[in-house]
Amino acid sequence: MRRFTSLIALGFIAGLSACDRAEPVALGDPVRLSLPTDAASGPRLSERPDGGLVLSWMASVDDGHVLRFASIVSGHLGEPLDATVEDRMFVNWADLPSVLQVNGAHWLAHWLQYNADKTYSYDVVVSQSFDSGVTWSDPVKVHSDGTPTEHGFVSMYRAPEGVALLWLDGRSTPDAPLTLRSAVVTSAGEVAGEQLVDDSVCDCCQTDIAVSSRGPVAVYRDRTVGEIRDIYITRRVNGLWTPGTPIFPDDWNIAGCPVNGPSIVARDDNVAVAWFAAANDTPIVRVLLSADGGQTFGEPIEISTGRVSGYVGLTFIDGRNLAVSWVGRNGSGGNLLQVRSLSMTGKLGGVLPVGEITQVRVFPQLGFQDGHLFLFWTDQVDGDRELRGARVPVL
Repeated sequence: MRRFTSLIALGFIAGLSACDRAEPVALGDPVRLSLPTDAASGPRLSERPDGGLVLSWMASVDDGHVLRFASIVSGHLGEPLDATVEDRMFVNWADLPSVLQVNGAHWLAHWLQYNADKTYSYDVVVSQSFDSGVTWSDPVKVHSDGTPTEHGFVSMYRAPEGVALLWLDGRSTPDAPLTLRSAVVTSAGEVAGEQLVDDSVCDCCQTDIAVSSRGPVAVYRDRTVGEIRDIYITRRVNGLWTPGTPIFPDDWNIAGCPVNGPSIVARDDNVAVAWFAAANDTPIVRVLLSADGGQTFGEPIEISTGRVSGYVGLTFIDGRNLAVSWVGRNGSGGNLLQVRSLSMTGKLGGVLPVGEITQVRVFPQLGFQDGHLFLFWTDQVDGDRELRGARVPVL
């Protein structure tokens, strides 16, 4: 595998001209955002078709939980709308619901809904709106098994036939590992094309999908018989996901799930993947870059190591520059959200601290819009969970 990545790197580097070897963009000082106080947990960003950002979150109400969302307008959060109020919503710090603008007035939301009186028995359900989020359809389950097991860690993208979803599926548990599966939800609410993508994956690490000019590319944490849990990649070709392959041989042997999934972004032919590993008790955040739609990658770039917890985010700033975020540790052992820029030639900008986080378990969100990076996370404030956010100018 190392010989494989080295050969890839030679081809990747050879494709770069001298004029491409620009320095990464610089980042300015973070500015804290004013956010709704009811935004208690589960922030998640999605990108609109026009490149704008949508933030969703969960809040507690008398009837259970409400999934709310709002677009970011002129650097601030717009008027929130409710996608659903659900008394059976499964709420988790890492397995986050989402709201996606499909096209125009067509929106789709997903969340997790209990299907039995057990802690980890829930379905992935979706609801659609055709009036820009004012009214929503009845929820539809995206998987066909009907088992009282866990289903979650969803990623989705706009597909020609509707919205395609990828999720972790526990229908074979407890006798077998979780699997990775996919399906498409049409605008009519029909579920089609369910596919088994991988028959053994890590139990609770996030999945992620990006769409390059050569098609969808997805990343996830695999699980081998020997408990090696490295990041795998799959591409959708001719309507089917290809067998997953390791993106880099970390050889991280860990008997339990680290709850620390990868992030992938794409802009035309350019694709980047960020992830965390801790093989041999050496925590590290790495990024891989591709100039051919995720078919091949260069050598990994070290983003941060040492006092690193992971929980990575990744976004394109423009076609030649990206930003990567992660959670590290400050000198006193607390959590510290950090971000740095990165060029497609592999050059790194300086590390920018965004803010301290008192919450022990947190999965921050990162996006770019109108010349600024936006970061959102959940924190503990006076014993309550609240949403926090920051805007970082790109100079």
